[in-house]
Amino acid sequence: MSTTTVETAAPAAERRTANAPGRTRRRGEQSRAASLASHAVLIIASLTALFPVAWLFFLSLGPDKDDYLHPGRIWDKMTFANYAFVLQDTSFFDWLKSTLVVVLGTTLIGVVVAASTGYAVSRMRFPGYRKLMWVLLVTQMFPIAVLIVPMYQILSDLQLIDSYLGLILVYCTTIVPYCAWLMKGYFDTIPFEIDEAGRVDGLTPFGTFVRLILPLAKPGLAVAAFYSFLTAFGEVAFASTFLLSDDKYTFAVGLQTFVSEHDAQRNLMAATAVLIAIPAAVFFYLVQKNLVTGLTAGGTKG
Repeated sequence: MSTTTVETAAPAAERRTANAPGRTRRRGEQSRAASLASHAVLIIASLTALFPVAWLFFLSLGPDKDDYLHPGRIWDKMTFANYAFVLQDTSFFDWLKSTLVVVLGTTLIGVVVAASTGYAVSRMRFPGYRKLMWVLLVTQMFPIAVLIVPMYQILSDLQLIDSYLGLILVYCTTIVPYCAWLMKGYFDTIPFEIDEAGRVDGLTPFGTFVRLILPLAKPGLAVAAFYSFLTAFGEVAFASTFLLSDDKYTFAVGLQTFVSEHDAQRNLMAATAVLIAIPAAVFFYLVQKNLVTGLTAGGTKG
């Protein structure tokens, strides 16, 4: 009887202790003030990130090109006419086609080459493999202004000026070095025993790479693809230099057509910028499941 009483009273005593004003917090538990402060910081950071996008969309609803100077007047004359004009009276869909060709081509070629390079350096010890990775790293040190002239000469000799392939190859020269380092760090986290198991099962090194390693490297591939996509999607200097035909402009170059020496149609530019953001948002949604995992992977091994 006494034992039952003790067991029944113990939880009640624990509840009273838990509800006491001065109770000791468990390890890792935040105080109410700290929790409120962290939530306030996150809300402010979210609003700060969303404000430019919301402001751009608001300006795109102004019918006049100078409405950005007096944004308060837009409330009384909001319209989607800018979007209709961009879709119907500009080369928007030509820009979309060119952008998709360049971006998808760059992403596919860049990720394949970077993944192959990263896997080779991670698993194979051939002469000069360390120097190869350092050479890839050094190539990232040169600014675009220095690279444009020699690249233009090379593409001109290869007759690739004003071609999608030429621009894709130029983008790959900037994407592959970084992505190779990224994938090398990720492949280092995959146990080498998986490669040995593949060889025991009779797979070639290429078969092991394709059938065993790549499925495990999806988060790293997602990060490399996302980086390649954004780099090719938003780059301006190379695209405006190597693409000469109006029907081959990418979005980044097409936006410049709304600004001339004596005029700037900023309302149309804002509407186009909002439309341009949609493909990038869709791509981010497709890879976001693996993006966080891939960003944090590879940081535990060299």
